[in-house]
Amino acid sequence: MGSMFDKKDLEGIRARLGRADKQREVIIKDSRDIIKLSKQVINLVHRSEMKKAEPHVRSIRMKMKALRKEAAKELRLSYIGSFKAAEQEFVEAITFFEWAKEGRIPTSKSLGVDDEHFILGICDLPGELVRKAINAVINEDYKTATDIRDLVTAIYEELSKFHFLSGELRRKYDSIKYDLKRLDDLILELKIRGTI
Repeated sequence: MGSMFDKKDLEGIRARLGRADKQREVIIKDSRDIIKLSKQVINLVHRSEMKKAEPHVRSIRMKMKALRKEAAKELRLSYIGSFKAAEQEFVEAITFFEWAKEGRIPTSKSLGVDDEHFILGICDLPGELVRKAINAVINEDYKTATDIRDLVTAIYEELSKFHFLSGELRRKYDSIKYDLKRLDDLILELKIRGTI
């Protein structure tokens, strides 16, 4: 009587699953590195240390490119939480850096990220912009504060054209409303004081 299982088939599956597990571990570790670097870039931008941020930005771009290449080896690896979180943090850090340096927000295409992950990262950006605006006011840089309010208004208006079905996207989009209110209150207070 023959075997009920095709042992070669099962060996192949075991080998493929073993490779996928190893790739998953690499992605989780590399994702952590990207998230850590992203936070460093954001903190350096807050301190206006753009020159110090530049090597981190180059590094994070290279690491993100390598991570995408690794995730592409196995389709389901692009959907694990750590990869998604890394792309979001990457978008938030690079857009914050580019805005601070060049006064513009890079496109999703130029960053090479998934559309949904790009939007999630953009939804996180206003939180950092609010912090930057508050620091600008403390340093009596009122133009930066008003420019930030205008940018967050534009982000909110553009994203309002989307129909967000995803719970996470919807929540993040809704949080921009509160960031915008904080900025409006900040600008109103400056106007009342006659500062601007």
